[in-house]
Amino acid sequence: MKDQWLNMWNERYSKKEFAYGTEPNVYFKNQLARLEPGKILLGAEGEGRNAIYAARLGWEVSAFDISEEGKNKALMLAKEHQVKIDYRVGSFPELGFEPDHFDAIGLIYAHFPPDLRQQYFELLNKYLKEKGQVIFEAFGKNHLAYREKDSMVGGPPDFDSLYSTKDLEGYFPGFQISELTESEVELSEGLYHNGFGSVTRFCGLKQT
Repeated sequence: MKDQWLNMWNERYSKKEFAYGTEPNVYFKNQLARLEPGKILLGAEGEGRNAIYAARLGWEVSAFDISEEGKNKALMLAKEHQVKIDYRVGSFPELGFEPDHFDAIGLIYAHFPPDLRQQYFELLNKYLKEKGQVIFEAFGKNHLAYREKDSMVGGPPDFDSLYSTKDLEGYFPGFQISELTESEVELSEGLYHNGFGSVTRFCGLKQT
């Protein structure tokens, strides 16, 4: 299953076109505008649209993904915009990020495998500084009905890979939450996120 998942992403990102476009996610862009640039970590970053946007604003950017093809596209986009990012590929727990290092973490459609999520989110919390910010957007538990109606909106086909607001409260314990919602949005992101879907959003500040 792991190899099948990896092959799917490598195939998707090996195409000339950018799967989700080159513009940043709208929610990420809007939330980032409220913050002073520092060090940011982008998870499941794919072809790098959000990482490159943050770097262009002066952030020191680190990113990770399982796809080497995604990294190749991200570095190509970084070169085009004359910025540098630290992009690591592989199993997240083995990538060697430092504890209490990041001022912000961005998770945009980071649909980690359900059996790995608890471990991944514990690590993400560990890598984030006290008073560090999390910006999260992904498909919510109500999304399958939208996907069945219009497959062009994309998203995982299984319920367990989607996020509830309760999930996020559990993954970010003790955070000062400024936004936690699941609601309908219209997406227009490259080839694979187009149309109406249900997304879960979380924005919060680490307290301890």
